[in-house]
Amino acid sequence: MSETGFKYSILASGSSGNSFYLESNQKKILVDAGLSGKKITSLLAEIDRKPEDLDAILVTHEHVDHIHGVGVLARKHQLDIYANEKTWQAMEKKLGVIPVEQKHIFERGRVLTFGDLDVESFGVSHDAADPQFYRFMKDGKSFVMLTDTGYVSDRLAGMIEHADAYLIESNHDIEILRAGSYAWNLKQRILSDKGHLSNEDGAEAMIRCLGHQTKKSTSVTYRRKIISRNWLI
Repeated sequence: MSETGFKYSILASGSSGNSFYLESNQKKILVDAGLSGKKITSLLAEIDRKPEDLDAILVTHEHVDHIHGVGVLARKHQLDIYANEKTWQAMEKKLGVIPVEQKHIFERGRVLTFGDLDVESFGVSHDAADPQFYRFMKDGKSFVMLTDTGYVSDRLAGMIEHADAYLIESNHDIEILRAGSYAWNLKQRILSDKGHLSNEDGAEAMIRCLGHQTKKSTSVTYRRKIISRNWLI
């Protein structure tokens, strides 16, 4: 590839599974693999990519809709897996046996370099052991991925503001959720500070973060699959 920036695809987004793909000139990275290994392989094929070409899988947190296919992909294709220490502790038994040389610690607040790509992790408020998401940086450009969080604090907004592009999840309309058929404890979880952003809060977070150089923002709804493929220039 001769283009500047990143190429990315939202492979899947929803309660049935989440997975995000990003590549630079030198590296191909998957963030989460919340569907079966077979399904992830099929979704990658839709964008003309193969799991054996991946350089790493970054994990955001241990919920099954984010890690379901991580173990099988790691074993089948000898892929390196990155997560922070508490997430590893919470998900390790769910993944099955993974060779120690493929297991890597990526603590929140750190920046790791993958070839021509710098990746910064940042913590969020969600009901998991130590959830974190990522800012991808290359050639003075940055892309922020932020989905599962109950709210966006002023500190977090300041950390991720002025990126060139964003992927932010909005989960629900508050009044529709309250009037809906979900069990009350599930409604409480979604509405809590460790749940998911409402549509209103998601829009407000985007307004706070967007800068003059922001060229694209994508908001995904939690319960539908979206296929999106774009260049950031």
